[in-house]
Amino acid sequence: MLPIFWGGPMRISRLIYAVIALLFVARLSTANGMNSGEAFEAALRAYIQGDYPKAVQILQSASEAEQRNGEIHLLLAKTYYEMEDRDRAITSAERAVAIDPKRSVYHEWLGRTYGEKADHCGWLCAMSLAKKARREFSTAVELDERNFSAMQALIEFDCGAPGIVGGGEDKALKEIEKLASLDAAEGHYARGNCRRQKKDFTEADPEFTKALESNPKSVDLVYDIGDYAMKRDQADRLAAVVEVGGKLDAKDPRGTFYLAVTRILRGEKLTEAESAIHEYMNKTPRRNNYPSPAMAHYWLGRLAERKNSRDTAIGEYETALKLEPKNRYAAEALKRVKKQ
Repeated sequence: MLPIFWGGPMRISRLIYAVIALLFVARLSTANGMNSGEAFEAALRAYIQGDYPKAVQILQSASEAEQRNGEIHLLLAKTYYEMEDRDRAITSAERAVAIDPKRSVYHEWLGRTYGEKADHCGWLCAMSLAKKARREFSTAVELDERNFSAMQALIEFDCGAPGIVGGGEDKALKEIEKLASLDAAEGHYARGNCRRQKKDFTEADPEFTKALESNPKSVDLVYDIGDYAMKRDQADRLAAVVEVGGKLDAKDPRGTFYLAVTRILRGEKLTEAESAIHEYMNKTPRRNNYPSPAMAHYWLGRLAERKNSRDTAIGEYETALKLEPKNRYAAEALKRVKKQ
């Protein structure tokens, strides 16, 4: 990780997958006997279900049959991104941009893949990739000012990165004003996210509240505020997130998870909360912007503490740390409980 200039987590909205699928109209045959439209839809289903190796296999066959289709490479980039195969994610996103350099979302995702790689390589490599990431985010916004996820990525970068790699809070503030003029909820979220990166939580809190009250249209934006509230034990804000998120997408599993966390924080309906978290772990695919299995075990530990079950809590925190050794929430909780 490079917290010096890669400020916050890259939690940017996904495309509406069904809309992407409609872009596939060619009817060419692929190696597995499906036409390209059927192949893409099958790969999309595999991606949504979290079966990333299957999605890659289908998409690779489809790309051989239809080499100039940027949407295939975009979904490949997203799939490799979820698999943490960062080099292949970059290669796929670069191919999408090469095929159609006027597509805003291709540049956005190329920036995302550069940014993810920057977080996992050496200092010189990271500096180079960070500059590339900003360039791609900026290009995405220039191509489509209403690509709000790209604008959020650009603002997040500029708010957290120093001038040596192209960032700067002065740039971010101007970008936030532009975004706010286009969408109030996005503007409030961007201000809150910038203050979160600076650890100015007193200023971040009211901005996130205003974002939830301003008719947000992005479920990922709403649930990123949920992640913030969860990590700061803010039960009331988390309840508001669940309500707003449920209106946008009642089937999104993050709503059920955050409802369970809300109940644990409030000490109510703990049996239902425990069942909901176990169901989340058993049925929800891994996503980089979803609560991780480690966080699920952490909250099971918090629930066990509510029930005065010290040994169970210790076991859950230890499991969380096996899954994510650097999970500071589980580490701090385990240390605290062992002292009791």
